[in-house]
Amino acid sequence: MPHAYGYRAGTRDLFKRGFRRHGAEHLSTYMTPYKKGDFVDVVGNGAIHKGMPHKFYHGKTGRVFNVNPNSIGVIINKQVRNRIVEKRIHVRVEHIRRSQCQKKFKDHVKALEAQKRVKRDKTKSTKRMPQGPKGELKVESGKTTVTFQNPEFHKEIF
Repeated sequence: MPHAYGYRAGTRDLFKRGFRRHGAEHLSTYMTPYKKGDFVDVVGNGAIHKGMPHKFYHGKTGRVFNVNPNSIGVIINKQVRNRIVEKRIHVRVEHIRRSQCQKKFKDHVKALEAQKRVKRDKTKSTKRMPQGPKGELKVESGKTTVTFQNPEFHKEIF
């Protein structure tokens, strides 16, 4: 057979449903509220063919810019040769889910706010700092022995 170059070419495994995940979509998928500025992951659902994004956008994270009754507008960065282009696509809600990309950041902010309410210490910095180099380690000369793994390597051949 000749090679296919269609819109969904090469997506047999990409859009397939997981094991025991076939059938109609859950109602929570349709009831999830999305607002402008939310981060969402675009994941194509093979059970619903309408409003499915192109295979390039599968697994990409974008930001919501428009909310319609039938679809959600998402801005996704796409690399085109030597530049990055902002692409605006409209996708049905079955093919997107809330992103967890800001979860660590939001948890960190909540922890800092709770710490500010409990303790009013102005001297301690709440900024995240790099870990830095490891501390010094002293090796006692009399207590350690050096064993070579390959002692025959440096043996004189001549």
